[in-house]
Formats: sequence, structure tokens, C-alpha cells
Amino acid sequence: MPHHDGTMVSTQTPALGETVTVFVRVPAGTPARRVHVRSTPDGEPHFTPAAVDRTTPDATWWRAEVVVRNPVTNYRFLVDDRWLNGLGVAAHDVPDDLDFRLVAHDPPPAWSRDAVVYEIFPDRFARSGRDLPPAPDWAVPCDWDTPVDTGQALVQRQFYGGDLDGIAGRLDHLERLGVNTVYLTPIFPARSNHRYDAAAFDRIDPLLGGDAALARLAAAVHARGWRLIGDVTTNHTGDAHPWFTAAVSDVEASERAMYYFDESGDYESWTGVKTLPKLNWASPVLRERLAEVVRAWRRPPYGLDGWRVDVANMTGRCGADAYTHEVAAHLRAAAGDGLFVAEHAHDHTGDLDRDGWQGTMNYAGFLRPLWTWLRGDDLDLPLFLGVPGGVPRRDGVAALATVRAFAARVSWRALTHSWTLLGSHDTARVRTVVGDPYRQEVAAGLLMTMPGTPMVFAGDEIGLRGVDGEDSRTPMPWQRTGEWDHATFARYRELVALRRDTPALRHGGLRWVHADADALAFVRETEGESVLVLARRATGEPVRLTGVPGGANVYGGAADLRPDAAGAVTLPADGPSFQVWRS
Repeated sequence: MPHHDGTMVSTQTPALGETVTVFVRVPAGTPARRVHVRSTPDGEPHFTPAAVDRTTPDATWWRAEVVVRNPVTNYRFLVDDRWLNGLGVAAHDVPDDLDFRLVAHDPPPAWSRDAVVYEIFPDRFARSGRDLPPAPDWAVPCDWDTPVDTGQALVQRQFYGGDLDGIAGRLDHLERLGVNTVYLTPIFPARSNHRYDAAAFDRIDPLLGGDAALARLAAAVHARGWRLIGDVTTNHTGDAHPWFTAAVSDVEASERAMYYFDESGDYESWTGVKTLPKLNWASPVLRERLAEVVRAWRRPPYGLDGWRVDVANMTGRCGADAYTHEVAAHLRAAAGDGLFVAEHAHDHTGDLDRDGWQGTMNYAGFLRPLWTWLRGDDLDLPLFLGVPGGVPRRDGVAALATVRAFAARVSWRALTHSWTLLGSHDTARVRTVVGDPYRQEVAAGLLMTMPGTPMVFAGDEIGLRGVDGEDSRTPMPWQRTGEWDHATFARYRELVALRRDTPALRHGGLRWVHADADALAFVRETEGESVLVLARRATGEPVRLTGVPGGANVYGGAADLRPDAAGAVTLPADGPSFQVWRS
């Protein structure tokens, strides 16, 4: 099939008014007579003929130009009488929302394309050894080896005493794994162990060591050449936050307009949870105060390199109010050149490419389809990230259809700066979902080789288990390394190194070349490098492909691939397995 992706352009960071050269690859077996590029400047379709740029033994490359007339400029190709857009080739007319996109808004920081993110839930990662402060009234102190209790009586209340200096003391573990970006879930004072019910934004929780501990951790992270990402709640505060207590106590207070109160004094809250009052972004006071929060912690001595934004999908949305996009742009501007990644647990596509959130936690277009494809046979989860009925069992064709459907509706830039993940502090653990280390290796392989910024939830790399978000927040078993799955750690480490050492896996395009019930195969390629990836969830039939590179096996231990006399390569049939070849 003809192919184009967001790397096949003269620049991925165009300026408004710039002319960008775009390329389309047409395989030799299906030559095209003519090719046009269609754009929609100011909403009106415009066609530009393409010219042949070069011909190789396996393809003809066509070249055309697109003027970046609008901040987001849509384009797609007309190859003879077929359309080529983000979803692929269609022999029928297609809507514009599937077009490729050139984005002229300020780009994310360049370093983020090379990031491998490690998520830490601070209360459960590591203690520093300092004397623990007295437990607050909401907390139930626990020994480090106390099992997490998922019953309602202790949810959010178990307090294990992990702190920021404890994280700093364990950075060597992250170094061995190979990650280079540390993401902390909230570290502001709160009345829960997860701290998404912020009681302040102007200081770091003393239970974590306070402001000085963050400065020490930031210095230690930055000394290794890494990045440090914070977590900010923009949809709500906790009910103990001074903004909210002022709003409750005085109807004339400026803070009153920062929340949603009705005439009876009742207020909106996150999904009806009254300890999480919802912020009203119509308030200019709120806009400036949270912008200053975003700015303040990016300054020395803390120097946070960006933010993950909690409940970004609900931020600014309440009934008839729809401030999400302008608020996202306002806060991103406050973050300066920092990274700004939004949480969306479902469809994120309408909120990206708007000069606000630079990417998302890609649950919908990555985690969900991979879970459905790789789920274990004995998995019994009552909910599938909030969807009743548990995790459905789907084949590779269906999983790929989901991946492509979401990728087609955002720019390549937004896709590659979104965090791909296999689980987080809000979900079941990947080992529990897939059931065994072999399918987890397949999942981790896809995490490190598909477009996006990979994020590892602390503990996944040693095979920890958990059936839901609370159960997954298991303290890291530093004193019980005999219980670690060291083979899984070794695989994660090798896969992170493969990504680090292979430019095509970080900056290359993506070409899907095969999908069946049990196997997925794709090519990541730059001008000087091609990487063929095969993921198998089970043993199946050998797959014979033409028009793909062979090369040396660089992960998985299979034989090198050499094309036969017909120019085809045959991929191995054993599984579960994950294989990578590079040429």
C-alpha cells in the first residue's frame, strides 16, 4: 500500500506560513500514475500535484509541497483515485478528521522524544531512613511489608512513609534500568496517600521531606542528566485546601468564584466525591493562581522539567462551561519550555494539537488494545478501566484497528510525545493482566519499539502484581530482592537499551506490515536505518513478507533474516515471543 507518516516531511516543527515538503512512498508492485496532495487552507480544499522524487528497487517516492496556512494544517494524498490518510488507503471518500497534520504551535521540548519515563508513587517507593514524622489524623501507619488493603476502610489511608530522599537514594536502580525521566505522582500536602486532594500548592508535603527534599531530589536527578516531572491537579482541589475553605466560609471571598456553588451552598465535585471540589475556570483569579503554581516549581532550586496534568479531560468542563482548550493553552504557556502531558483515560483526540496539552497518557490508543490482545487466559477483572465486563479478548487485527484509529486522529507530533504505558498507579499491573513473564516481555517490547514516549510504572520491571489501582500501589520490596523477577528486569533493561541505541525506534516512521490473530509486525525506519519488529502472543504459522528489510537479529535470539530469491523474508512462528531485526 502507499504509505506516509509524520516523519516523511521536511520539518516536524514548521512555522506559520512555512512551505513544507511532504513525501509519499508507493510500492513498486502497485505503481501510481498520478499523485496529488490535498490540504484545506482556511477550510477550503486545495490540490497540489506531486512529482516523482526518486525511485528505488521496491518503491517510488513522490514529493509535494504544503503551505502551513493555519496553526493546524490538514493534508492527505490522492493516489490515482484512492485516498491516503492517517488511517491508510481508502477507495471511498473520507472525512477530514483522519487527515495528516502539520502543527505550527510551539513544539514540546526536544529532549522528550528521547525520554523513557519512570513513574513513582512516592509513599510506596522508598524510605530514606529518617525518623518518620507523626502520622496525621487521616493516616493509618504501616510497616513497609504490610500488605495493601483494598477494602474501603483503608483505601487512601494506609501510610507507608516513602519520601523524596528515599527516591534519591534509589536512583541507581533507575540507572541500571536505563530510564532517564522521573515522574512523581503528587507531592503537595493532602489528606490521602495519593495526594490528588491537594491541601496546598505552595509547598511540598512535610511527610515527604518538604521543599528542601524536593530540591535535593531535583539536584540528584539533574546531576545524572535526567528530567523530573511533577503532577498537578487542574480539575479540583481537596476540601482542605485554603482556597476552598475560604470559599466555604465567606460568600464574598474572591475564592468563592473559583469553585461551583449553587444557591443552597452545595458545590460541584469530581464525580460526586465531596472531598474533591471542582474548580471553576471562568475565574480569572483561579487562572492566574494555577498558572503561578505551574511556573513556580519550574524555577530553581526545584526546576521541574514539566507536568503531568491530572484529570485533564474534565478540566474546564462543567455543564455548559467548556474552557478546556483555552485553559490548556494558558497553563502550557505558563510552563514555558517544559513538557505538558495530559491524563485522558479514554478518547484524547479532540484535546490535542491545540497549543495546550502536548501529549497524553495513551490509555485508549495503546494500553487498552494491548491489554485486550495480550490478556491472560485466567484473567478475572470486573472492570476494564471503568468499562463493565472486564477485559475483552480480542485478536491482533482488532487490537491494531484500535491503535490505528486513535493514531489517525492526532498529529504525529502529538502521538510521539504521548506516553505509552502498560499500567499505572490507577490500573491493574501488567503482569496480572497478561498472566506470565513471556507475554509481559511482548508487552514491554511493544512499549519500547512503538511510537510514543514509554512510561514504566515502578515495580513492573520486577514483575509486581496488582488487580486494581489500589492493589498495584505495592511498596517496592527492596529488602526482598529474592522475590524479584530478575529475568523480567533483565528484559526491560535490554529493551530500554535497544531503544536508546536505535535512532529509528525513537525518531523513525512506522509502517505496519502484518497483523493476524496472534502476530503483529511493523517497520520503524529512518533514512539510514530500518528496524523490523515482530510481536507474537502465541505460536502460529510462519509469516512470509515482501517489501520489508531483513537484517541482524538484535533482540529475541532468532536467526538473522535474509531475503530469499523472491525478495521475501519469513518470520519465525514460535510464541509468545518478541523479535527485532535491524539493517
